[in-house]
Amino acid sequence: MSSRQFSRPVWHLIDARNQVVGRLATQIASILRGKHKPTFTPHNDCGDYVVVVNAQDVKFTGKKVQQKQYTWHTGFPGGLKQKTVRNQIEDKPEEVSFPIPSVRTSSNINHTKLIGTSQGCIRYASKE
Repeated sequence: MSSRQFSRPVWHLIDARNQVVGRLATQIASILRGKHKPTFTPHNDCGDYVVVVNAQDVKFTGKKVQQKQYTWHTGFPGGLKQKTVRNQIEDKPEEVSFPIPSVRTSSNINHTKLIGTSQGCIRYASKE
């Protein structure tokens, strides 16, 4: 039996203030995958939705704020761009921990399906 029939997706509100990024990402990935439910089956998408508030207030351990680099390519020649965590938090705090849950899911045939649904399931909001 498919666990999708028995469990409906629920919205989870996670406050990211003063939480370490890696542990927060593990918690989000577990919720997105549905591992916290008793009806979890690995081959079905039985995960829930996640809303992360206060993403700009996450903590990094060690010297990652100064040393960790986010790298991307624009697609044009010479378009390799880099930003430190500090600059990323100032510009776009919601993108600091967004790529992390995609890495924390299992790398099998359902990986692309789970990543496709997880990008639609995570919302970042600033609680003001």
